[in-house]
Parts: sequence; C-alpha cells; structure tokens
Amino acid sequence: MADTYLTLAAPCEGIYKEKMSKFLSFAFPVDSVKEAKEHIAAAAKRYFDARHVCWAYMLGTARTDFLSSDNGEPSGTAGKPILGQINSFGLTNVVIIVVRYFGGIKLGTSGLIVAYREAAREAIQAGEIIECHEMSSISFTFPYMVMNEVMKLAKGADVKIIEQQFDNSCSMTLSTRADNMPTLRNKLLSIDGVTVSAD
Repeated sequence: MADTYLTLAAPCEGIYKEKMSKFLSFAFPVDSVKEAKEHIAAAAKRYFDARHVCWAYMLGTARTDFLSSDNGEPSGTAGKPILGQINSFGLTNVVIIVVRYFGGIKLGTSGLIVAYREAAREAIQAGEIIECHEMSSISFTFPYMVMNEVMKLAKGADVKIIEQQFDNSCSMTLSTRADNMPTLRNKLLSIDGVTVSAD
C-alpha cells in the first residue's frame, strides 16, 4: 500500500563504544524538516562539549526527502552510515542523531563508518517500529437538509471529523487514509448541495 509507512513509535536511544570513543545515539519520530532540525539543534546545544554531532533524517511516504551531515568527520563516514540504517529498517519520518565523544584514539575511516552505523542501529533497535498510514483531509460545505447523508459518511470506518460547524450553511473537514480519499470525495460530491473547498 502506497500510503503506509514504517516509523518509530517514540523517541529511543542507544550507545556504542569503540577504542575509548563513545557514540551516543538518539532517534526521534518527526513529521517535518523543521521538527527534525529542532531535535538536531537541541542535541548540539545539550552536547556542546562533544567532538561531533552527526545526523540523518528521512521524511515522507515516498522516502525521497532526506539529508545527512558528517559534522566535521571525514566525508561519508558518519551521516551516510546513519542514513543507511534508516534505509535498512525501511523507516521514514525519523531523525537519528549520533553524538561522538572522542577517546583519544583515531578509528580510521572504516572504523568510523562501523561506529556510526552501529550506534544508529542501537537506537533503532531500542525502539518500537510501527506501521502508520498517510492521512489526507477534505473540507466542504453543505446545506443543513442533507446533514443525515453527510453524517453517515463522516461516521464511516477510517473517517475522522476534524472540524464541523452547523448553521444555515454547514461546513466540515474530514480526514481519512490517503488511498481512501478518492472514494470519500466521490461519495460526498454525489450528495446534493455539497461543495468541496479547493485543496
């Protein structure tokens, strides 16, 4: 199903140690780039004394909106392995941040890749992966006399009322799974007097 996706149920964390270096990992479910960046900024502020705060995020059911950062580590040794773990688990709407405290011994390129990958994996495995549905909403107006027909649809399975206003002219916003929306829209439009607002 195109409108289902996997994400984390709640924030989770992990830790990986290698040659005196400590890698603290934090994974958060997010709904937007703004939210992902807020978590990254908060981690950078909280762990200001750490050598590196590296991260990666993935957003959207199509999984095409993603970004990663090595934050001063050699190119491709931190952000990419973190993003690789998000991909391995098939997750989206998630940000993973790995904070490195340097232990004095260099790990080398391959050592860094392994450390960031394992730290990201630890955080994911500490959490619960859940399947979610992409939701879509529709706003419309209708005359009071077709209220019963509209309410039958509004109270249907998988349909949620977001807003409603009843007056001489009534308005409502409904939410349902994205793949159910075309059917719901057609049923609404088949009721006399229903006008769907432009999306």
